[in-house]
Amino acid sequence: MATGTASPASPGAASPKVPGKEAGVQENAGTTLRVGGTGPEEPAATRGRTSIADVVVVKIAGMAAREVPGVYDMGGGLSRTLGAVRERVPGGRPNVGRGVKVEVGERQTALDLDLVVEYGVPITDVARDVRENVIAAVERMTGLEVVEVNVAIGDVHLPDDEDDREPRVE
Repeated sequence: MATGTASPASPGAASPKVPGKEAGVQENAGTTLRVGGTGPEEPAATRGRTSIADVVVVKIAGMAAREVPGVYDMGGGLSRTLGAVRERVPGGRPNVGRGVKVEVGERQTALDLDLVVEYGVPITDVARDVRENVIAAVERMTGLEVVEVNVAIGDVHLPDDEDDREPRVE
């Protein structure tokens, strides 16, 4: 991908050639935002580059999606099961990026989200609210333009599906 293109980079693609960068040096997985030029005549705030790793966008999107009422969990069945086990291990932390895939380019990003919604909520409304919240959070925090947020509803959480409820005694 040439410098200045606006399409998202595919995962695993070679890093874009950045002017003034030594040949063979690659950026961390993510994007580099060119703010300004270099040299003493440039304002201090615009000298240099800002790199944003893919994992940063994944975490921001995951947190923003989970804030929306009606979202019960994220990720597919297997990843949710493994995540639940990981969280129960002492010292284990929740994986806020579970269920989020991103493609990050130089100036744009595209996201895929896999959600589990609560039973009874209007799914189209939850998907719309998730899109709005994710786009607002990612664009505000990273400065990247979000070109699309694809939402896949993989499951519905039923009230009887409570994992940590007390067993019924009859």
